[in-house]
Amino acid sequence: MVVSPGTDLSEKTRELPAGTTFWLTGGKHTLGQDEYGQIIPKDGNAYLGAPGAVLDGGGVNRYAFTQQARDVVIRGLTIRGFAAPRDQGVVNHDSGEHWTIEGNTIEDNGGAAMMAGPRQRILRNCLRNNGQYGINAYRAGDGITGLLVEGNEITGNNTDDWEKQVPGCGCSGGAKFWAVDGADIRGNWVHHNHGAGLWADTNNNDFLIEDNLIEDNEAEALFYEISYNLVVRDNTFRRNTLVQGRAFAARGDDFPVGTIYLSESGGEPRLPARTSSVEIVDNVFEDNWAGITAWENADRFCNSPANTSSGSCTRLVPSVSSCSSPGIASRPLYDDCRWKTQRVSIHGNKFSHGSSCTGLCGRMALLANFGTYPDWSPYRGSSVSEAVTFRQENRWYDNAYSGSWRFVVHDTSRTVGASVWQAAPYSQDEGSSFADAGR
Repeated sequence: MVVSPGTDLSEKTRELPAGTTFWLTGGKHTLGQDEYGQIIPKDGNAYLGAPGAVLDGGGVNRYAFTQQARDVVIRGLTIRGFAAPRDQGVVNHDSGEHWTIEGNTIEDNGGAAMMAGPRQRILRNCLRNNGQYGINAYRAGDGITGLLVEGNEITGNNTDDWEKQVPGCGCSGGAKFWAVDGADIRGNWVHHNHGAGLWADTNNNDFLIEDNLIEDNEAEALFYEISYNLVVRDNTFRRNTLVQGRAFAARGDDFPVGTIYLSESGGEPRLPARTSSVEIVDNVFEDNWAGITAWENADRFCNSPANTSSGSCTRLVPSVSSCSSPGIASRPLYDDCRWKTQRVSIHGNKFSHGSSCTGLCGRMALLANFGTYPDWSPYRGSSVSEAVTFRQENRWYDNAYSGSWRFVVHDTSRTVGASVWQAAPYSQDEGSSFADAGR
C-alpha cells in the first residue's frame, strides 16, 4: 500500500491484513497529537521509506512501532522527534521477535532509538543523537537470543546525560545489552557517544565483537559487566575513555579506568557458547586513555547488598536466596555465586599512545579489591585479589606495546613496569614486545 503524508498509518495498519507492505512516500508522516499515537504492526508487515520519507513524532508521540508482532521489516525511513521515556525505545518498543531494522536514520528521540527482541537484525542504520541509547537490547523476562548488529553508525547518544541526572544508574551510551544470549556485533562505527560505546550488563553470554571502529567515546569503548564468554577481535579502538579517565584523575581516584573494562566477566565452559573464554585478540588500540582492565569486585556477588544488579543471580545458581550464609561458604556455591573474571586471554593486540599520556593514563590492569562487605561474605580479605591474579587463568601474551605503559596488578596499590609484570610471580605478557615502555 502506498502511504502519502497525511494518511493515518496507524488506522491503515489496523485495517489491512498481516503481511502488508506499506510504502511511505517522501515527506513528513505524523501520528497525530496523542502521546500514545503509535503504529502497531501485524506479523510480517513491512514499512518501507521512499527517499525523503520521515516519520516524525513531533516531540509528542512516545513511540513509533510497538507491540509484539513477528517478522516485521522497517527499512529506509528517517524516524525522529519521538519522546520515549528513559529505558524505553521508539522502534520495536515491546521487543517483538525477528524484526529487521535496516537502512534507517533514527535520530533526535528521547529514550533509545530502538529496543531489541529475539533474532533481531539491526543493519546499516544511523542511530544518532538519541536521548539515552542508540540500542537498548532489553526484554522483560530476558530471552533475547541471536541478535545481529552489523554495519551501523552509532553516534552522539545520551544527549540527556542520564548518568548526571541519575548518578550511578548505568543507563547511558551508544548501545546497552541486558541478558542477551548470542550476539554478533560487527562492522559498526561506534563513536562520540556521551558515555560508553558498547555496554553489556548482567548475564550476557556468547558475544562476538569484530571488525568495528570504536572511537572518541567519552567512557569505555567496551564495558562487559557480570557477563560471560566473549570474543573481541579485529577491532580498532581510538581515543576512547579520555573524558572519563580525566574526570577520575581530577578527583584523585586512582582506579585504572579501562578502554575495555571487564567487570566480573569471564569464560564459563558450563554455559553453551561459541567460546568458553573471554578472548581479546588482534585488535588495535591507539591513543586511548588506557588499555584493558580486568577487574573483580570482591564484595559483588549474588545476594550481596553491594551488587547493583540486586535482583539477578549468576547463571549458575537458580535463585538469589541460594547465595546466603552458611551455604555460600562451601563449594559449589562459593564458586558459583560469584561472577568471575576468569579464563581471559589477551593476545596479538597492538597498544600505543603518544607522549602526551602522563599521570594515570597508559595503564593495563588485572586486579580486585580487598573484600570487606557484607559481614557474612566468604570473600573478605585478599582472597579474590589472589584468585583473579594467580588462579583464574587470566593471561596477556604476544602483544605489542608502544609508549610508556604501566601495569596495575593484584590491587590498586601495586603499579609496576613491564619487567616486573613479565617476571614471576605475575608472569604476564610472555612473548610481547615493548617499545619505550618504561621497563
